[in-house]
Amino acid sequence: MDARRRTVLTAGAVGAAGLVTACGSSGGGGGTTASERSASATPSTAGKSTAVPQGSTPSGTALAKTSDVPVGGGRVFEEQKVVVTQPEAGRFKGFSAICTHAGCTVASVEDGTINCPCHGSKYSITDATVVAGPAPRPLPAEQITVSGGTIRLG
Repeated sequence: MDARRRTVLTAGAVGAAGLVTACGSSGGGGGTTASERSASATPSTAGKSTAVPQGSTPSGTALAKTSDVPVGGGRVFEEQKVVVTQPEAGRFKGFSAICTHAGCTVASVEDGTINCPCHGSKYSITDATVVAGPAPRPLPAEQITVSGGTIRLG
């Protein structure tokens, strides 16, 4: 291999390593991404809500009252990039509102699915599995808590 080709290949490898490092940085002070949280979530906790013990103070951003999320449906919170569903009475689930196909924000929850307006992907309100493509994978779970009739993110 001649010296010029070796120099070009080395420079390309160094540049690629820099891009990977830059893309991998959250820039938000060490937080994790929704996909990292989803990857670390066990199937038994993915998309589930957590009840706050009696007498303790709930934390996290208040999203809505439980009465604002219809049974068999859900609600999209665009600002927080989360969708909350209530597949059965009293059982709330939280998922990322970012479609796994092209990164669009899902727009609605109707007829038992979470719906993306960009390319028609649909996800189950129960576990966010793909019901209709082109989405390649389920929506990542988001941690929500329910206490005193309020749904909170985190």
